[in-house]
Amino acid sequence: MFEACQEAARRMAAFRGKWFIAGGWAIDLHIGEETRDHEDIEVAIFRGDQDELLHCLKGWNINIIEDKLLKPWNTSKYLELPIHEIHASNNNEQLEILLNEKEGEHWVYRREPIIRFPLTHMHLHSEQGIPYLNPEIVLLYKAKVTHPKDELDFEAVFPYLSERQKEWLKQALIQSEPEHLWLEKLLL
Repeated sequence: MFEACQEAARRMAAFRGKWFIAGGWAIDLHIGEETRDHEDIEVAIFRGDQDELLHCLKGWNINIIEDKLLKPWNTSKYLELPIHEIHASNNNEQLEILLNEKEGEHWVYRREPIIRFPLTHMHLHSEQGIPYLNPEIVLLYKAKVTHPKDELDFEAVFPYLSERQKEWLKQALIQSEPEHLWLEKLLL
């Protein structure tokens, strides 16, 4: 179980910064079982660790998404916002890396910087020891443009969220996506 996550963890073992499995896989790691098929695997790191990422992925083909286009990463250029998505491949291995923001002791939501999360609470690990991004943060990202798979993720993980996690997600959605349908369930 979780072979894709275990493979990503092996790849990231040499990475000296903080990293987390993100996206739908993070939801499944939180639940403890695979709830749906996944197209890819995403790993979240902090923007300030991109040089360490280059060291970890030395020899890989690395591209960025810029202006909605896949472009080679000029690795001498530090990636600033709005660039936040990196695609790396090496033979048949592929990773999507998502750059996350932090300021001081807080993770910062790049779309709405007033939304923050204490770094001290970003230490979730699966039973296999794989670090994953907090499900409430994953759901916040998914709320911007919600696809059917995101609805499945929300419904699957909702019973596994603590009251604190639900409250944080509710407040974050009120600030960033005040018309989102998930608020109906979070406001009950």
